[in-house]
Amino acid sequence: MPNWNEILDEIKSSGSTHDIIRRNYLQKIHEITERNVIIYYSGWLQKQGISGLGINDNDKNGFMTTIHGLDRSKGLDLILHTPGGESAATESLVDYLRKMFGTNIRAIVPQLALSAGTMIACACDSILMGKQSSLGPIDPQLNGIPAHGIIEEFKQAFEECKANQIKIPLWQPIIAKYTPTLIGESQKAIAWSEEMVKEWLVTGMLKDKPKPNESAEKIIKELGDHALTKSHARHLSASKCQEIGLKIEMLEDDQKLQDAVLTVHHACIHTLSATPAFKIIENHTGTAFIQTAQEFLCKLLKNSMKPSKIGIMSFAHDSPLCFAKLRPFGCV
Repeated sequence: MPNWNEILDEIKSSGSTHDIIRRNYLQKIHEITERNVIIYYSGWLQKQGISGLGINDNDKNGFMTTIHGLDRSKGLDLILHTPGGESAATESLVDYLRKMFGTNIRAIVPQLALSAGTMIACACDSILMGKQSSLGPIDPQLNGIPAHGIIEEFKQAFEECKANQIKIPLWQPIIAKYTPTLIGESQKAIAWSEEMVKEWLVTGMLKDKPKPNESAEKIIKELGDHALTKSHARHLSASKCQEIGLKIEMLEDDQKLQDAVLTVHHACIHTLSATPAFKIIENHTGTAFIQTAQEFLCKLLKNSMKPSKIGIMSFAHDSPLCFAKLRPFGCV
């Protein structure tokens, strides 16, 4: 029989109530598909303004943690819920995932995988979506401004001033906001984004197409042309993604899998809403890399506790949300 310390270790490894329920249903997806399953969830809708919500280089530590020990011959189902993030981090993450699983990766999008999240989905062999799911445009942003928009505005200014010099004073204050290298950086950002996604499509979901390069170029134009998408925030449905040429599988075609995926999604959203967690990377065995927000915990406790030193974890793997690696801070 286990002793005191062994029981304590078992309690900690079991996790909080949110952990236990989420991991239970995550295991059920694995039982249905017999594939490795990793969730990659951001709480950007629940905890706006926190640094690190988007895709960044720190996330690779989470994937290294959750991939370690898996039977990689079983492939990977990657469940995505993200607003996007850094292009360099996205490129590096896809490169790592492909080194681990080749192209035997399926993206599952229960609700939203936008911007760079869409780019990750495009790097997979197929994308599993429901009627409620959305991908988004992949046109790059520079400090929140669409790179395509910057170039379009500059071209418009050039053409109008060339045709009518009276408009020069009107355009001067607008053009004055541009830094010397902004146009060039915008062009490079667009080219980089498109080249990445094209390579992933051609070597992944389009590799068996008769003309993979042509198919990839059509997809990139639809996803990356700001003139077509109109807004970087635009949501693209499963039917639209199929229309432009992406390899889409419908969740509704497998009721058992759909129920399991949506249950995990709901469990993740509950975790992100009710706990300090703002990003979850976790596999079907229960190994997790969870990032938490101190400020959020402080707000939860502010009305029920006097200012004091409170400990929460900064990162966790294979541990509950409110155990392990306690770090004190002042709640004000």
